[in-house]
Amino acid sequence: MASSQRPAVTDDDIEAFRSHLDNFTSGELRKLSEHFRPDLVYVLENDILTVLQELTSRRVITAQEAEDYGAWEKNHDSTSAAEKLVDDVLVSSQATGLGFWKCLFALQSRWAHPNLHGMLDEIVQNGQNLLKENLLNKNGHALDDELKDLQEKHKAKLHDLTRMLNENKTPRQSEGQKFPIFSRYVELKVVSDRHFKKQTHHEHEALAAAGELNEYRLQRRMKSELERITPDRLFRWCFRSRRVPLSVMVSGVAGVGKTTLVQKFIFDWATGKHYQKFAFVFFFKFRELNQETMSLESLIRRTHPHLRDKLRRVLEDPEKLLFIFDGLDESKTDLKLSRGGSNELCMNPGDVKPVTVVVASLLKQTLLKGCSVLLTSRPSKLTNLEAGVFHRVASIVGFLSKERERYFSMFFGDERVSGEAFAYVRDSQVLYTLCYNPSYCWITCTALKPCFAKAGKPQPAPRTVTQLFVSYVTHVLANHTQERPEPQRMRDTLISVGWLAEYGMRNHTLVFDLNCLQAFNVEFSPFLSGFMVENPQTDGCSQVTYSFLHLTIQEFFAALVHYLDYKEDKFRETMAKARSCKEGDYEIFSRFLAGLSHPATRAPLEKYVGKLSAEATHKVIELLTEMNYGEMENMEEPEGKRRLMNVFSLLFESQNKQLVCEVVGKDAQLDFSDLYLLPVDCTVLAYVLSCCEQIGRLALDSCLIQNEGLGKLQHELHNIRNLSLLDNDLKNPAMEIICDVLKHPNCKLQALSLGKNAFTDVCYEALALALKENWTLLSLDLKKNKLQNIGLSYLLKVFESPECKIQKLVLQRTGLSDDSCERLCSALSKASSLRHLNLSANMFSDRCTEHMHFFILTCPSLTEIRLGLNDFSPAVEKQLKNLQREGLDIHF
Repeated sequence: MASSQRPAVTDDDIEAFRSHLDNFTSGELRKLSEHFRPDLVYVLENDILTVLQELTSRRVITAQEAEDYGAWEKNHDSTSAAEKLVDDVLVSSQATGLGFWKCLFALQSRWAHPNLHGMLDEIVQNGQNLLKENLLNKNGHALDDELKDLQEKHKAKLHDLTRMLNENKTPRQSEGQKFPIFSRYVELKVVSDRHFKKQTHHEHEALAAAGELNEYRLQRRMKSELERITPDRLFRWCFRSRRVPLSVMVSGVAGVGKTTLVQKFIFDWATGKHYQKFAFVFFFKFRELNQETMSLESLIRRTHPHLRDKLRRVLEDPEKLLFIFDGLDESKTDLKLSRGGSNELCMNPGDVKPVTVVVASLLKQTLLKGCSVLLTSRPSKLTNLEAGVFHRVASIVGFLSKERERYFSMFFGDERVSGEAFAYVRDSQVLYTLCYNPSYCWITCTALKPCFAKAGKPQPAPRTVTQLFVSYVTHVLANHTQERPEPQRMRDTLISVGWLAEYGMRNHTLVFDLNCLQAFNVEFSPFLSGFMVENPQTDGCSQVTYSFLHLTIQEFFAALVHYLDYKEDKFRETMAKARSCKEGDYEIFSRFLAGLSHPATRAPLEKYVGKLSAEATHKVIELLTEMNYGEMENMEEPEGKRRLMNVFSLLFESQNKQLVCEVVGKDAQLDFSDLYLLPVDCTVLAYVLSCCEQIGRLALDSCLIQNEGLGKLQHELHNIRNLSLLDNDLKNPAMEIICDVLKHPNCKLQALSLGKNAFTDVCYEALALALKENWTLLSLDLKKNKLQNIGLSYLLKVFESPECKIQKLVLQRTGLSDDSCERLCSALSKASSLRHLNLSANMFSDRCTEHMHFFILTCPSLTEIRLGLNDFSPAVEKQLKNLQREGLDIHF
């Protein structure tokens, strides 16, 4: 359990909470429990055993019942056990319900779970209001006949709108699979204001790194500090701001489901499933409001013309209204919400202002005070906003592992095929990390379909992101329409689309009108609908806009066009802009550009569009060769190390071993210490290492690579002379990998640092056997690992052998005591090669003085020994120091 910063809960606090619950009837308490059911399940599934212990100790359930729930968890899973426990409480007596909540209240002082704190705070601060609000959200306000008729008409219009958007936005698939947009489970994590800028910056960096979201790290943070909510609770009580929020921001990277969430939210409201406290919901898209200046009244009348005549009546009760603005990142005008902003805000619905000022006025509550506002945006647009304006800030997580696997199963249908495809993607990591994003997941599955076909000859499966998108594009070219253009016409069409994409990338344009398409000679057709979609306007006008199915598809075509229609001046201009960009906007584009330089990667495309430009290939390789790796490798800050990892990602995409050797050079010194490395980073790093005959040093200290990351690197580590893996939370299974490296017939390891990990006694037998087979290792660092008598005995047998070549041994802070001292000193005194020994910060005391004395005088090769921070008395320290002989340094 995570430690909590909240004050300890006293018995008086618990009784006060119990007294508060007595204010609720049995039925009301059950309704509260039913309302919180999703939160209760989520809280309990994270540590149900602790809850069972508390329930048993307070005699809410019997020991036998607790044992039954524990057995249920073992036979099923923690979620199923949590659901069973909560459902049993819901149908039990009021006494059991009271006891259940009382136990949860008692646990909060030592269980820092945000959903737990949120539920308890809401019950105490807002309990009676919550019951009333639940009724209001279910039944809605009492409206007169005129407004009721208008509301029903409005709901019908929004129902049709969201259904139409659903049908339009779901990518057309010739294979016939259907993935209803509403079938996706959109999960949110709620971020408090104090995390606002830090979190949005992190997610922007994640987008720049091809959406590489670390699942382990995310799940750990969600358990410790981030609240998980469902979309139908965005406007429920927020325990961080201690209020029911009026303004909510939902952020997420491209394709993760922001618009999907908004459509689902509107669809559910229109069909009466939630939030009926909003009598009217208004929906706008920023992409349709660019450069608009108008009043709120005009905006609503244009977008929702059926409300025209009765609009003033609708706006009379602002607390019954919700305004939704989707895609702030697609606005060409900044939403200036910072304190002291110079824009004059609106006071009345008829005030004519730029649309972003109207939105800011709604958020600042100078316009229609009491109304609610929901905004969505990509993270990159949020860093300049004033976090305090929003009462709740949420980020869409996307697919975690089980959801990705479920998506593959739905897509492929066949259990064997979906299992093979998912296993391949999971193993590659480069492709797996993309699949947290639902849009990437669809693209990945579409691209992999020919590679795992049940009939015919399967195509080779992609390894890189570029190969994945080449597979996707060629699959569309081959199967999307029966009326496929001739090769030259197809090439010309893709050139036009490519220059449109390149223009959009350089000018931060994601949505194109018909005039823009015509300017680039793009004629929208069924052939292009595999890459682009039509976006009908929501305001009823006939104008249609166009966009790529996903931002990354646009970036792929922006890179491809330089190979299809190479123009030196345009290439030079784009590269200059990419180099000057500090926000990572060109990162994925650059990966595609590097990836397309390899003949095997682009070969499938050339079957349909002819040869790609040799001159473009030469220029790209020339640029990659000229990358200033030497400068970056000396960078000590994480930002410099991340830039170096991004360079390695480009080299991985290029799949050009000779190029990697030229860029990295011989006997390189690589230091990624203190940079959090994802498993995908380890996959990329492993490829770079595989291209080099030998690496002088690789430092991965405090990178948290864990066993999974180490497994990705396993087959390349024998070529490193100095390998440091300090502080990576490596556990015993990782020792098997390290032993395989040491036993490799061509192992070059001379120095190995394994300190500050989680190795225990049971793994040292394997390490000792590996060391006996190794002929190269000269330095071994095991500090801050658990090393007891059994493990130490195995290691000492290595040092007793005359064939042992290890010159430096670090056993600092390993828990060694007087009990092991005699055996240690006896064995190491026979180590003919040992020169440096660090035994500091252990538990040696005056009892082992004689053994230390013997060892220091008899170990023939020893030149340095460190004994500080043990339990020696000052007199013994002085005695041992006096043993100094020529060529030997004794440090305390």
